[in-house]
Amino acid sequence: MTTVVTGVGVAAPNGLGRDAFWAATVAGVGGIGPISRFDPSGYPSQLAGEVPGYEAADHIPSRLMAQTDHMTRLSLTAAQWALADASVDPSALPEFGMGVVTASASGGFEFGHRELEKLWSKGSEHVSAYQSFAWFYAVNTGQISIRHGMRGPTGVLVTEQAGGLDAVAQARRQVRKGVQLVMTGGVDASLCPWGWTAQLANGLLSTGRDPATAFLPFDANASGYVPGEGGAILVLEDEHAAARRGAAVYGVIAGYGATFDPRPGSGRPPGLRRAAEMALSDAGLTPADIDVVFADGAGVAELDRVEAEAITAVFGPRGVPVTVPKTMTGRLYSGGAALDLVSALLSIRHGVIPPTTNIRQPAEGLHLDLVRDVARETPVRAALVLARGYGGFNAAMVVTDERNGR
Repeated sequence: MTTVVTGVGVAAPNGLGRDAFWAATVAGVGGIGPISRFDPSGYPSQLAGEVPGYEAADHIPSRLMAQTDHMTRLSLTAAQWALADASVDPSALPEFGMGVVTASASGGFEFGHRELEKLWSKGSEHVSAYQSFAWFYAVNTGQISIRHGMRGPTGVLVTEQAGGLDAVAQARRQVRKGVQLVMTGGVDASLCPWGWTAQLANGLLSTGRDPATAFLPFDANASGYVPGEGGAILVLEDEHAAARRGAAVYGVIAGYGATFDPRPGSGRPPGLRRAAEMALSDAGLTPADIDVVFADGAGVAELDRVEAEAITAVFGPRGVPVTVPKTMTGRLYSGGAALDLVSALLSIRHGVIPPTTNIRQPAEGLHLDLVRDVARETPVRAALVLARGYGGFNAAMVVTDERNGR
C-alpha cells in the first residue's frame, strides 16, 4: 500500500503559507532576526526565526482564542490550509476514517508562562505550569481533531527535531492499516521568556547577533543554532483513495528509518547513518537513486561532522547534493523536519533544490556537495530528509515522485 501526500500547510519564519514560504526559500530569503515577541536583552541569545504577519484572529474562531496559545493557533491554521490544499471536506468523510498524528517538542511553554504569571498574581487556583506543559504535548493534535471532527487514530510523537519525521511515519502506518486520511507533521513555538530559558539550557544556541552569521551549519565558523517557530502540517492518504477523488499528489512517503544514538563513551558509532540506510532499504532504493539530501544541519561543529560523515559513508564524498534550508528559518524543533519534508516535496514538484544560505567557509574535511546561496535547478525524483533530536534521536525519510522512486 502506497501512502501519498495530497495537501500541505506551512507557517514558517520566511513565509506564511506554502507559496510565500517556497518563493522565499528558493530565493534564499531568510526570516531570522532579533526576537520581537518579548524583550531578549537580558539573555545571551537574542535571535530567532519568527513567523511574520500572522494575525490569529484572521484564521482562528474567537471561541478558540482563550483556550489556545500561539503554537496551537499556528498548528490549526496550517492544518486548515493543508485540508484546503488537498481539497478535502472533512464533513464529507467518516469521522472514524480520519486521524491526526503530530509531533511536539516545546510543550506549552507560552501557555505555561501565562499560567505562571497568573499563579504569581492570583494564587493557586490556576492550573500549575507543570500541568500546562504536560497537557500541551497533546493539545495541538486534540484541537485539530476536534475542530475537523476527526475521531480516528491520534497520537503525539515527542522526539524533538526528529519528531516531524517520526509523526509522518506513524501516520503512514495508520494509512496502511486502512485509515482513509491522516493529518500529520509538526508545528512548534516557544518564543517566550520561560521557553527561551529552557532552550538555553542545552548550551547549543548561538549567541551571535548578526542573522547572516549566527547559524552556519557545515561552516568553519559554526557556533550553535538559532531557534525558530512554525512548521508544517501534511495530509496523507492511500494512493487509491486519492486517485478516486482526483486529488493532486505531491509525492510518496516511500521509506523511513529511526535509530537512537548509543550512550556517550560506549565506543559505538552514532545512529544517523543506519537510519538513512534503513530509510533507503524501506523505499527499495539505492544511494544512487537519491537526488538530494535535506540535512539536519545542527550548526554545532561536532554534530555537523557526525552528520557529514554519515552522509559521506552512504553516498561517497560529494556523492549527492546536500542542502540545509533551515539556515533561513532556524531550527523549528518538531516543526523543522516536517518543514524540510515539504521542501523536499516541492523540490520534486518544481525541479529545484533550495540553497543553504550564508555559508562562506565550509568546514574542512566534510566532503559535502553543499548547495550554497543559489538554488540549483535539476530534476528531483527522490529526496532523503534527515533529522536528529536532542538526546540521541535520529530519523530519516525518503520521499519520491512515484512508487519506488524510479
